[in-house]
Amino acid sequence: MAADALSIIPSAVLRNLSDKLYEKRKNAALEIEGIVKQLATAGEHEKISAVIALLIHDFTYSPQANHRKGGLIGLAAVTVGLTNEAAQHLEQIVPPVISSFGDQDSRVRYYACEALYNIAKVVRGDFIIYFNKIFDALCKLAADSDANVQSAAHLLDRLVKDIVTESDQFSIEEFIPLLRERMNVLNPYVRQFLVGWITVLDSVPDIDMLGFLPDFLDGNPSLFSKCITFILFSNLSIATPAGLFNMLSDSSHEIRQQADAALSEFLQEIKNSPNVDYGRMAEILVRRAGSTDEFTRLTSITWINEFVKLGGEQLVPYYADILGAILPCISDEEEKIRVVARETNEELRAIKADPTEGFDIGAILSIAKRELNSEHEATRIEALHWFSTLLARYRVEFLAYLNDIFDPLLNALSDPSDAVVLLVLEVHACIAEESHHFHHLVSYLIRTFHNNHVLLEKRGALIVRRLCVLLGAEKVYREFSSILESEIDLDFASVMVQALNLILLTSTELGELRSLLKKSLVDSCGKDLFQSLYASWRHSPMATISLCLLAQAYSHASCVIQSLGEEDINVKFLVQLDKLIRLLETPVFAYLRLQLLEPGKHTWLLKTLYGLLMLLPQQSAAFKILRTRLKTVPFSENLKRTSSANPYSQILQVTEDGNRNQDTQNYSAINFPSLLQQFENMQQQHRSHLKGQLQSRKSASAATLSQEIQRYEEVHSSSLSEISRPPSRTSKGIS
Repeated sequence: MAADALSIIPSAVLRNLSDKLYEKRKNAALEIEGIVKQLATAGEHEKISAVIALLIHDFTYSPQANHRKGGLIGLAAVTVGLTNEAAQHLEQIVPPVISSFGDQDSRVRYYACEALYNIAKVVRGDFIIYFNKIFDALCKLAADSDANVQSAAHLLDRLVKDIVTESDQFSIEEFIPLLRERMNVLNPYVRQFLVGWITVLDSVPDIDMLGFLPDFLDGNPSLFSKCITFILFSNLSIATPAGLFNMLSDSSHEIRQQADAALSEFLQEIKNSPNVDYGRMAEILVRRAGSTDEFTRLTSITWINEFVKLGGEQLVPYYADILGAILPCISDEEEKIRVVARETNEELRAIKADPTEGFDIGAILSIAKRELNSEHEATRIEALHWFSTLLARYRVEFLAYLNDIFDPLLNALSDPSDAVVLLVLEVHACIAEESHHFHHLVSYLIRTFHNNHVLLEKRGALIVRRLCVLLGAEKVYREFSSILESEIDLDFASVMVQALNLILLTSTELGELRSLLKKSLVDSCGKDLFQSLYASWRHSPMATISLCLLAQAYSHASCVIQSLGEEDINVKFLVQLDKLIRLLETPVFAYLRLQLLEPGKHTWLLKTLYGLLMLLPQQSAAFKILRTRLKTVPFSENLKRTSSANPYSQILQVTEDGNRNQDTQNYSAINFPSLLQQFENMQQQHRSHLKGQLQSRKSASAATLSQEIQRYEEVHSSSLSEISRPPSRTSKGIS
């Protein structure tokens, strides 16, 4: 066959075809074109095949660069000479040209582009069967190191795009896997090349690129290994599996713009299309929403926002994943992202899905629980809103997962943000509709305050007051008292009771509770509440006295004061007493001060106040405040004055009429002697506990001192033995 070709083409033409001068090679190619035309007209296709074979083996595959250049020009000339009959010889012509795209010589690669361009112009749609191979070659040439080769490849690329858009034989199904593989390349020129093809194909009405969007929206890890050969051959770098979204973070501004434009066009198509696979794309968007690149996050969240509006039931199985992407973005540093994320979150929460239709409450709760640990307050707040929403809509299903989320919700009560703590309490209040959950909540709070006194000091009032608003003050205080009654740690019980007592006396939210306590001597409900609180309030003498003043049980308050021993009146006690005296001047105790206008009816109140006065140091501010108040009491004629004019003695000497005061009239309603005995027993336990602590400290100090003495004696004994030891024989005596 080679001999036939040599007889067909003159030797001079073949010599010129491999000449180093381009003009000679070009003229030789024109002569070959003419010869092929004659052969085609005569129908001598076997001879044409022989000519093509000669050009391939002796020229295109030659080790000489000029021969390879001539062979490429010759193959293009053959195609031009064949014109309409070129299609039947493409199987011979196209593969060696494509192979030359990888030639080491840049000029050979350039002529390969030129040759294929001329071939494509002749055969047009007939060479579509080689499209994937040509696309693969062009993808490599887009990143070629030679600018001339890149320019030639660009011209060829434009022609191929024109041919593809007008062809009805192009198979998008066969092309997508190749495109998906190439999306992993990092080279900016290749990325521009790929985005250009995606945009062009999407513009063709007969090609449904939207259906394949998930394939190139993001990379496919399963195809990653297939890309290795291409990468090694092309000397290109690769990234982890990526796609259009990954290009949004490209260092090239032009590539970012192209990728954004392509994505914007696809998003518009999605809005106008009735059939979209939201599920697969939602998975991609969720991953990209966590990107470190700001533009990528914004685009992902924007897409998710549209998907939530458009997706409907298709997105139900992906709600948890979408929520997991949205919540962190609510606290994003970029305001645009925060705005879109909040809007999307509201849209998602407004959807009322049915658990029987794939709505996974457990998965959403898991996401919300995870975000409770977020470092950002806004994210934690929105996570709690989700707890509230799910609890309100799907209470039965929510409570089924309570074992998994109850402890994290309890731990959230220690959150540094007041707003978060208030929301946590709202969730707990909803859960606590069941009594055992309520008991668990209060028990946990007491345990937490026990372990964290700073939290009790800084956040205790906020937590207790909010619980009282949400669950009812009486219910909350009864539960606290019930648990604290049996508290083993007496010191903590005293501190906790004092804190609860201060909240009771100062918080506006507990106004109704105080009103009920004022009726303790005349109302059964007030009586029950008083006795319930008294059971734990007896841990603190000052709290007990405050409770009695609220309940107007003044005679019992006086008895409590009289029962106090020397050990009870310490610095802590005086601090609490100081607070109480100042509270007596607040609106909460206005009723008590008004009762002082009728000392004959409220002699036990006077005795109680004077008893408190006697416990205060005379130089203290509290002493002066209380003494000033008592000086304003108008004593009536019913009180028999003594020659000493001592106000306290005036109280002791009362007439029969004056002794009938308000609290003694109802004294029998509550067994105060029994309560007093309980109080004294509890105070005795506190005294014993305090003595035990002091004894332990003394023992520890004595043990430490003993160890120090023992160490000292050992060192001293050692020094004495050194002094008393006789000098060694080698030592010289002193003359």
